[in-house]
Amino acid sequence: MATRAGPVVVMMVKSSSPVRAGTAFLLLVLCGVSWAQIFSFPFRRPEACGPNQYFDISALSCEPCGANQRRDTLGTSCVCLPGYHMISNNGGPSIICKKCPENMKGVTKDGWDCISCPSGLTAEGKCHCPTGHILVERNVNGSLLSQATCELCDETENSFTIANALGSRCVRCEPTFVNTSRSCTCSEPHILTGGLCFSNTGNFRQRVISTARYGELGMSLNSEWFAKYLQAAAAACWIHANLTSCQALGNMCVMNMNSYDSTTFDACRLFHYIFESAAGLSSVHSIPFWRQNLPWLFYGDQPGLAPQVLSTTPLPTNFSFKGQNQLKFVAASYDIRGNFIKWQTLEGGVLQLCPDTETRLDAAYSFGTTYQQNCEISLSKILADFPSPMFYDIYLEYTGNDQHHYIWAVPVLNLNLQHNKMFVNQDSSSSKWFLTRRIFLVDAVSGRENDLGSQPRVIRIATQISLSIRLVPNTKNGNIYTPLLSIAYSDIDIKNANSQFVKISFSVKYEMNQGDAFVQTDIALGVLGGLAVLSSLLKTAGWKRRIGSPMIDLQTVMKFLVYYAGDLANVFFIITVGTGLYWLIFFKAQKSVSVLLPMPVQEERFVTYVGCAFAMKALQFLHKLISQITIDIFFIDWERPKGKVLKAVEGEGGVRSATVPVSIWRTYFVANEWNEIQTVRKINPLFQVLATLFFLEVVGFKHLALMDSSSSLSRNMSDYIAPYSRILRYAVATAIWLVIGIIQVFFFAAFYERFIEDKIRQFVDLCSMSNVSVFLLSHRCFGYYIHGRSVHGHADTNMEEMNMNLKREAENLCSQRGLVPNTDGQTFQIAVSDQMRQHYDRIHETLTRRNGPARLLSSSASTFEQSVKAYHAMNKFLGSFIDHVHKEMDYFIKDKLLLERVLGMEFMEPMEKSIFYNDESHSFSSVLYYGNEATLLIFDLLFFCIVDLACQNFVLASFLTYLQQEIFRFIRNTVGQKNLATKTLVDERFLI
Repeated sequence: MATRAGPVVVMMVKSSSPVRAGTAFLLLVLCGVSWAQIFSFPFRRPEACGPNQYFDISALSCEPCGANQRRDTLGTSCVCLPGYHMISNNGGPSIICKKCPENMKGVTKDGWDCISCPSGLTAEGKCHCPTGHILVERNVNGSLLSQATCELCDETENSFTIANALGSRCVRCEPTFVNTSRSCTCSEPHILTGGLCFSNTGNFRQRVISTARYGELGMSLNSEWFAKYLQAAAAACWIHANLTSCQALGNMCVMNMNSYDSTTFDACRLFHYIFESAAGLSSVHSIPFWRQNLPWLFYGDQPGLAPQVLSTTPLPTNFSFKGQNQLKFVAASYDIRGNFIKWQTLEGGVLQLCPDTETRLDAAYSFGTTYQQNCEISLSKILADFPSPMFYDIYLEYTGNDQHHYIWAVPVLNLNLQHNKMFVNQDSSSSKWFLTRRIFLVDAVSGRENDLGSQPRVIRIATQISLSIRLVPNTKNGNIYTPLLSIAYSDIDIKNANSQFVKISFSVKYEMNQGDAFVQTDIALGVLGGLAVLSSLLKTAGWKRRIGSPMIDLQTVMKFLVYYAGDLANVFFIITVGTGLYWLIFFKAQKSVSVLLPMPVQEERFVTYVGCAFAMKALQFLHKLISQITIDIFFIDWERPKGKVLKAVEGEGGVRSATVPVSIWRTYFVANEWNEIQTVRKINPLFQVLATLFFLEVVGFKHLALMDSSSSLSRNMSDYIAPYSRILRYAVATAIWLVIGIIQVFFFAAFYERFIEDKIRQFVDLCSMSNVSVFLLSHRCFGYYIHGRSVHGHADTNMEEMNMNLKREAENLCSQRGLVPNTDGQTFQIAVSDQMRQHYDRIHETLTRRNGPARLLSSSASTFEQSVKAYHAMNKFLGSFIDHVHKEMDYFIKDKLLLERVLGMEFMEPMEKSIFYNDESHSFSSVLYYGNEATLLIFDLLFFCIVDLACQNFVLASFLTYLQQEIFRFIRNTVGQKNLATKTLVDERFLI
């Protein structure tokens, strides 16, 4: 069945009916023909066809030519063999050939007729004529001659004609031949170069350097283009002032990177020679660097000229962020031979080799939009798209006050330019630069050595193009200086064009003098830094007083440095936030442009400030964390035994009377609640991170950080998206983070703590209900006291009595909870005397000798009993201290002065008596997360910003910020729990 399918296929395919073709396809399938047999066929290229075959462009296969035919030069059609002429031609391979008679073996040039050729035949069977003659096959009226003739062109002074390149007609000799030798030949002593004839007399150089230099590759090669046309273009420009030749000479100088070497007579040296010789000619448009008949290639070689060109005269026009804000750049374009092509705008990607949509390409010229485009392009594509270079003179078009249109020349900084073999334009000092005018994108011509039709050995590509626009200082109307186009070329040695790729970049950047901003920042840093020193000195003095040590030692210096780091972190934070918000507000909100964003290089100082702020804030945070987990704390149990009970005596077999033991569960409960509030904050960290991420990513506030003039929160993905400014990202992130954090703090203080839950005040109430006080020392001689002594005398009672006590307290039928009778003050700041602290340390040393209850399980019974006795001794001592039992270690209660509260230090030293300061603000929370919310909020914010500045990713920054919050929270809880168990003899297993 498969063998029968062939004829069926042919029959059905030739049918004009689609229904029959479909039927044939079904028959093929039913006959068992595989899919590969139906849809595959041999692959053929045109060059693979034989000499008597042509490539069928429809069937994509090689087909035989007809009788007496062979394929043509393209390979897609057939022509008659020599000695045969066409009698029919329907286009393509559909021709019919017939043999010419013996007496007329030649074929006319059009191939339709036979003719007699007296001077012989060419290989193609056409008539041949000697050099200088033209072939004549027909009369003037078009009738065919019986015999072709060869007519000699008249080269005498009467005509000065010569056969054209095709030998079909006589044309006038090239004018330089006539002017120089008064003939159509250029014989010695005249000079023939580039198809032109020049006299040997005169001062023009006869020998020029036709090499093309490739500095990146460290090589030079003999350029066929320069060898053929350099001397001719230079001579025609100098001798005859030929405009096209002058442009062509200028192009060859540009192809050599505008490099000048006084010892080498290359294209640029020739151009300078002609430029200097034309000093007597007038300047074009009164521009001294632009001589008549010559292109404008250079700005001159005087030292210090570049800064004058770039920073002296502003453009006589204004720019704004609103309305029509496109920069109208135009270019005068020329081909390699010096012919003017046209005026064209740069929109549409004229200078941008990277492909993209027209909207994104044109965004490069939107004023105020920082533009960056990068790509990688195959070398084969570049060779195909740019077989010959195009040259551009760039101008900025603007409208003058008289409403007429003007253009302003845009200088070029060619980074490959060499002046006497030195890359002067790569110097950091602009006073050493040599500015130029003309550019090209791709040069695939000068790298051809022997044949202009061959593939170049080296190609030169503009791989980096950057347009820099500078704002005039102190402008209020958007005035700018002359834009600068910087260009860097890469020389590529072609090995395999299909496998070689080139990295291309195009950018537009805006800059302004940031000197004033840096000075103002330094002033602010100096002033606030000085205040930070004073603040740190006060904190260090307060710390020295609280530890009861008047000596200045190494520990004091280290403490000062830690305090100073924290204060200096706040200084850097204030400066960076203020700077970021300044740029965000003034850049995005301006209409007439007066400020521009700092460039990425200028942002380095800002990023350094943010890094310093984070590093110092992290040090402050770790210092506070260590201080909190190393405090001394003890729970004073005021509960007293309720009578006696009979207790069995081990080993004696009898009973004896014993005091009813006081339950430890109240102390455990209070300790557990203290452990829970250690990391309570005034904000919800998870909500803080998610809300910030929501506003940045979902609402779109991150788009305010783009380096363009738009203030829109939403962007069309088909439009160009400018790069992000690190300063603006920091400003937007800090603004949103701080606003959300402040709103949370106000909500927490004004609503949540009032109507839902206030864990700090609840803990104080819990102490009163549990009949347990908290004695806490954050420094050696300073700490806090929470008076939790029950007004009912005891708290270890049943439910009925507990409810009765609460009811009596609510009805004011009992005394108040305060330490001082008839007051409610339960929380105090305490400054203890040195004597009291020493007594506390003696008892505490016994209490913690075994390093906490975790090791009591394996200790001896005597050690455990000793620790229990120490616990009761501490409880009794602190209770008696509060009850004024020890007259030698007594205390008194007073209010802090306003200045003491502001400075955070105490003026009085507890010499003989300790001092209890009334503290209605519950400042004992300073040893908890709760009392350090500002530090935590700023630390989390700086961590978030540092991650984002490093990776430019708000999502990753949010994740890592929340992760570090949880890690430090876990560390704080775990270590704080161990410290609590160690200092208070509370079994760690009962702390949740």
